[in-house]
Amino acid sequence: MKIFHLPPILSVAAIAAAFALLSGCYTLTQGTTMLGYLSRAIPLEQVSDSDFVHLVADIRSFAMNELGLAESKNYTRYVELDRNYLAAIVSASDKASFDRYEWNYPVVGRLPYKGFFNVEGAHRERNRLQKLDLDVWIRSVDAFSTLGWFRDPLYSYMRSYSIDRLAELIIHELVHATVFIKGHANFNEELAQFIGDEGARLYMETRYGLDSDEYRQMLSSEENSRRFVAFLQELIAELETLYSNEDLQRDEILIRKEQIINAAKERFDAEYESRFTNDNYRNFSTVPVNNAYLELFRLYYTPDNFYEDLFERTGRDLPAFVAAAKTIKRRNAAPPRTQLENALTSN
Repeated sequence: MKIFHLPPILSVAAIAAAFALLSGCYTLTQGTTMLGYLSRAIPLEQVSDSDFVHLVADIRSFAMNELGLAESKNYTRYVELDRNYLAAIVSASDKASFDRYEWNYPVVGRLPYKGFFNVEGAHRERNRLQKLDLDVWIRSVDAFSTLGWFRDPLYSYMRSYSIDRLAELIIHELVHATVFIKGHANFNEELAQFIGDEGARLYMETRYGLDSDEYRQMLSSEENSRRFVAFLQELIAELETLYSNEDLQRDEILIRKEQIINAAKERFDAEYESRFTNDNYRNFSTVPVNNAYLELFRLYYTPDNFYEDLFERTGRDLPAFVAAAKTIKRRNAAPPRTQLENALTSN
């Protein structure tokens, strides 16, 4: 099974994947590889690409000094790699529901993924999970946050990224280094995704202007991403209705599941030209979509628009949004979302 690269909107992070890579029975192999990468990192200023060096420095300054994310030495070092991704991440889900499989790790608790620097290790884990009759998905990630335990570096493949994608990646990961609520994987990813997206947009606006080609290209890419996520959310909702039908036996649910997914792929191809203005998602119908794949979008993107709506009604002030997020406490009885809303609306 190959590693399927998700669109840029989902390729940017597996929160605390470093801990996943450093724990459990595969500690030696994965940990040695990661520490090997870190040991050969060089100071960013030694990289010959001065434009890249200055851009990263400016994005970091923007994230910490203008957005208020935690001061950090992250992304001040650089690692040369011979591939275009960092690690292979395995996710799994029940075949007849969106009940995700989780791994338990020290420090960070339960997480819905397990990472491997060696693809063969990901394949072995996939095979183990498939024997448990689970849907499994392997994806590549191009960055992760070690939550301050290590100085997270940049990797050579990032030099080819568009400015907005690089900004989103760095801001997203710095959010994880600023706010991490143990046991709340959904909240951690949703928050980082939202602040990363909004932060990249604000960065492009302040650095290039609303009328710039760079800003317009970013908006076009964002709009296509939103349409892709909306399509998948429609598919997810249809499957959730199926899975909640208590009158159906599991075998019948699995048959109808495949029918629904295949019909969605046909509809996707038929409507592609009317939905999208680029080719980023054109091969979706060839992807072996399953619950583990779709669960990733349920993890990163909430269909209720909670963060967008809260941001809008509290004045679209991203530094204030970040400041409110930094007040969230794990031991508070209120859920993280409630704490965030209370912090933004209490004054």
